[in-house]
Amino acid sequence: MKVTSISRKLLTRVLSVYFVLTVSVTGIQIIAEYFNTKSHINSELLTLQKTISGSLTRAVWELNTQQAIDISEGLIAIPMIKGITVTDESNNIITQLGEILPENTPSENGDSEVKNEHQSINSLSQGLFGHSFPLIFEFSGRTTTVGTVTLLSSNHVIFSRIEVGIYFLIGNAMLKTAFLVFLFLLAFNKFLTEPLQELTEQIKQLDINDPEVSKLHTMNYEKNELNILEDAYNNLIDELIDFKDKLALSQRETNTANDKLDEQNLLLEQEVAKKTSSLSSMMLKMERQQKEMFQQQEQLQAENTRRSKTESTLMLTNNELKNSITELSKAQDRLLESEKMASLGLLSAEVSHEINTPIGVSITSASCLLDLIHNLEKETQAKTISKRSIEGFIEQANNSTELLLGNLHRASDLIASFKQVAVDQANDKVRLINVAKYIDEIIQSIHPKLKKTQHTIDILCDKSIELYSHPGAIAQIIINLIMNSILHGLEHIEHGKIIIAVNLNEQRLSIDYQDNGCGVPEEKLPQLFDAFYTTKAESGGTGLGTHIIKNLVLNTLNGTITAKNLTSGGLHYHIELPDMRYS
Repeated sequence: MKVTSISRKLLTRVLSVYFVLTVSVTGIQIIAEYFNTKSHINSELLTLQKTISGSLTRAVWELNTQQAIDISEGLIAIPMIKGITVTDESNNIITQLGEILPENTPSENGDSEVKNEHQSINSLSQGLFGHSFPLIFEFSGRTTTVGTVTLLSSNHVIFSRIEVGIYFLIGNAMLKTAFLVFLFLLAFNKFLTEPLQELTEQIKQLDINDPEVSKLHTMNYEKNELNILEDAYNNLIDELIDFKDKLALSQRETNTANDKLDEQNLLLEQEVAKKTSSLSSMMLKMERQQKEMFQQQEQLQAENTRRSKTESTLMLTNNELKNSITELSKAQDRLLESEKMASLGLLSAEVSHEINTPIGVSITSASCLLDLIHNLEKETQAKTISKRSIEGFIEQANNSTELLLGNLHRASDLIASFKQVAVDQANDKVRLINVAKYIDEIIQSIHPKLKKTQHTIDILCDKSIELYSHPGAIAQIIINLIMNSILHGLEHIEHGKIIIAVNLNEQRLSIDYQDNGCGVPEEKLPQLFDAFYTTKAESGGTGLGTHIIKNLVLNTLNGTITAKNLTSGGLHYHIELPDMRYS
């Protein structure tokens, strides 16, 4: 009869369930990686759309077909893009390269006739997906749709990106499975198969004539069912030895009495039968213990399954947490950019209001000068002109001209200062700046805000200090510091004072900014640079001013910033910035 190995049977059942579970989890991970990669490609297509929209729109608007074709050929060379189609406002194709969508391909918004809205495209039959968006040209404050452009990618791009990841997942699953097979095989062999084989071999060597040498030897294992069986068998051997000694003694005493010998033989047979029955009972007990072992193995299998499910749940939760952190970081970047643009927009409104005064005075002066010219012309035609009229005309014309030029120069200075600061904040390119002159331009650009107060700003800076850095970031830092002082530190102070001291030492620019305001409570000072921390939440404060300052100093300018309260009252910032020619 063929013997079935208990350890092999248990191992086969456990590993079968684990293999099915591993294959399922690996498949789910591959599918999740596919959709995640597809989402990233869609995001890259949207980013690329923002990059090419301006140049492609202008090319279509100016009917520059060759430029549109050149742009399309440049885009189709990008591995991610498998197809591009550019059409004009009448839906006539200007250029079409690469993969082409079949007609009536549905978009995700379900409306293929909408031309003024962005559309997402999916073609399951061809394995293509992408976006279609309008080309909108702005002219004199009006917008006109001049055409559309469709960017397509394919599933081949997705598979090429996740190919290494798929191999890693499959290899990881195979490695874990092989290790688990080896571990279970080693454990079952050590704790079940080998002890049972050793016990069986010792039982087979039972010698009825000399039962003392047939005892089972101690196997040096933990106290378990096999040791109980060993003890029971050895007890049986001891009883057999005792019985044999008693039988020998009885035979010596009744050697001459055959009837007593028969009686002893009968007693011996009964005792053997009794011991045999006891052995059978022990075997039944051993079978019950084996059943208990099977139940323990099933419990172990259930626990393994539960742990596998828990591991899968934790992995999914971890992926969701990573996605949430990514989205939160993007939202924070967008919020910081919105705060920056809002500050620039408010500055634009203030400067525009300030320019209205000199422009209005200039218009009045020009109008007055025009009236003087008309009066002089009438007197000349009527031949009633006199020396006194000419002298009065010259005097009034000079006054009007001086007033006109003065106000125009004032408006020009305001526009130049604001233009330089606004361009720097919008482009944020690295260039060489004269620090003293640039800080003056920054102060000039926010003069409309400062003239509403009686605060003074002292700038202590050598006019020869020059720095190669991001001027837009520096402007944003100075403006935010001054606005924070006006809105928070000097809120209840009529004559406030702000001091900006600038020094250059070993290619590092140090800026010491301080005011004589109320400062910040010491227990709140560690939170000063935290995002969304503000004492003006009820008044619409966002709590991003100092956070933007720290972000610009650390990340954009590669510098350092600290803040402390002054003993005389007010807040002091110390900023150090490197010259980017040497960093």
